[in-house]
Amino acid sequence: MSAATEPSCAQPARLHTPYKRAARRGTLALALLAAILLGAQLLPGEALSIDATARALPPQPAHLMGTDLLGRDIAARTLAALAQSVQIGLLAAGASTCVAVILGLGATFGRLADHAVGVLTELALGLPHFVLLIMIAFAMGGGTIGVIVAVALTHWPRLARVLRHEAQTIAASDYVAISRALGRSRLWVAQHHLAPHLVAQIVAGFIVIFPHAILHEAGLSFIGLGIEPHLPSIGVMLSESLREIMAGHWWVAAAPGLGLMLVALAFERFGEALREVSDPAGHIT
Repeated sequence: MSAATEPSCAQPARLHTPYKRAARRGTLALALLAAILLGAQLLPGEALSIDATARALPPQPAHLMGTDLLGRDIAARTLAALAQSVQIGLLAAGASTCVAVILGLGATFGRLADHAVGVLTELALGLPHFVLLIMIAFAMGGGTIGVIVAVALTHWPRLARVLRHEAQTIAASDYVAISRALGRSRLWVAQHHLAPHLVAQIVAGFIVIFPHAILHEAGLSFIGLGIEPHLPSIGVMLSESLREIMAGHWWVAAAPGLGLMLVALAFERFGEALREVSDPAGHIT
């Protein structure tokens, strides 16, 4: 009897594990995000200024991450650049998520709409991702707006495919059929029946897109199609560091590279945990 009841006793523990993992990783990611944004706001005005007397200094108490060839403090520039990247990443990921939600819900508006969304999604997934990103950013003239538009138009397909599948499953349920029989429009059904059930997938999708948006913003800035050069940017800092690394100034690339990796990894792990929570059947093993 005890052996027969053992799986049922162990199951709740396994059920709670993904929630605890998501809470832990979410707390860490949000704390890191708050620290970056708040720290950038608290930077003194002279922290990012040029200082000819402190050129190319290695890490030391006065400059914990060293300085670049213009005497600018690497730690302060990295913090300001990460805050800039986070803001752009939030806007770009939010816009891309909105595109995915519109297309995912739009696929339930008839067979023709579903076919059109399916073809568009598969076509977008079949194109070379970073090449398409570069083309859109170049067509937009680069800069902050170009990065946001490029990321928003290239990161929606996978989330849209997930939302389309989930929306179709919900649309085939009995209570949706009853609503339609009572005269409710497809738009009303999408707003009141479909969208509320997709909140978990939408939030998880946004969290997953966010680190990719930051990484691709840095990539576009690295090749000169991203944030304007006069603004703090991780990609610009890494691009400038190529020349300085050859002179032995390794610290110029260390801080922005590690900062970018830390932010991207924290939110990537958070997104994976949220996906486990939004798919309960996937983690009862």
